[in-house]
Amino acid sequence: MKTTNFIYKYGVIIAIIGLLVIFSGLLPGQFLTFDNLMNIMTSITITTLVAGGVTFSLVVGGFDLSVGSVASLASMLAAGMMVFSVQPAWVAILVPLIAGILIGLSNSFLSIKLRIPDLLATLGMMYVARGIQLVYCRGNQIFSKMNIITPHGIHQAPGTITKNFLFIGQGKISGIPFMIILMLVIIIIGHIILNNTKLGRLMYATGGNPEAARLSGIDVAGIKTIGYIFSGVLAAIGGIVLASYLGSGQPNAGDAYLMDAVAASFIGFTFLGTGIPNLPGTLIGAIFTGVLMNGLTMMNVPYTAQDIFKGLVLVGALALRAFKNK
Repeated sequence: MKTTNFIYKYGVIIAIIGLLVIFSGLLPGQFLTFDNLMNIMTSITITTLVAGGVTFSLVVGGFDLSVGSVASLASMLAAGMMVFSVQPAWVAILVPLIAGILIGLSNSFLSIKLRIPDLLATLGMMYVARGIQLVYCRGNQIFSKMNIITPHGIHQAPGTITKNFLFIGQGKISGIPFMIILMLVIIIIGHIILNNTKLGRLMYATGGNPEAARLSGIDVAGIKTIGYIFSGVLAAIGGIVLASYLGSGQPNAGDAYLMDAVAASFIGFTFLGTGIPNLPGTLIGAIFTGVLMNGLTMMNVPYTAQDIFKGLVLVGALALRAFKNK
């Protein structure tokens, strides 16, 4: 029993250390370098932000499947505001955030007011968000000075993606990518909200036992709505960072982060034996998958086979949680 508890509490940390040792031995002088470690952290930044959205929905007893499409929509809106509408960077950031809030509100309305199960409600909004961004960009990527086909001919888009916006995903501070710093700051703020504020306690109480929370006088519907708003906002931030990192808006680019985000969130349940969704655990879960995928890529494991390992990691995390809850 003590061994099982130890593995449950520290298994993911031990696994990360084990992977670092294994890949360092197999790839001497290549894997465990500052540049490669920064590559790993950069690669998990967007995943972690999107996973943070999933985590907030899990905290209030929901499950947001729309986060990947919200990230896609946010990235397209951010790029489109500058390229199509010639807006400054702050508008390109504000509009996607508003879109994230609106989708979060829509998710909560469907699940709370219409009593549609969270999985189905957010699945529906996933397709809605995906459709909106495809209509907005007409299925094309959005980049500076792109050509736009209209009924009157082909015209060049009037705007460009500004340098201050590109700094979010491409800039560095003292050699550290700014997007990594941004991710860590957001995770810390989110952790403080969930663990050191009344709102956080109410969110955990709502997700832990909605009926008991309701009988205690907690506005369960309102708290759950806030959880979904946080989910939409974090997914939108992930999309903004994605657009800045790529220097363009790519159709459906955020969708690829959904399953990685879900895996990171559920791996986080086991972090230090908390047994509940938490943002530090989500970050550790993202680091674990990032280290694994980076090592496999450097060892020339085919990309098509890497999803097998992701699936096994997720199944393992779920199995360990289910075993612990028996």
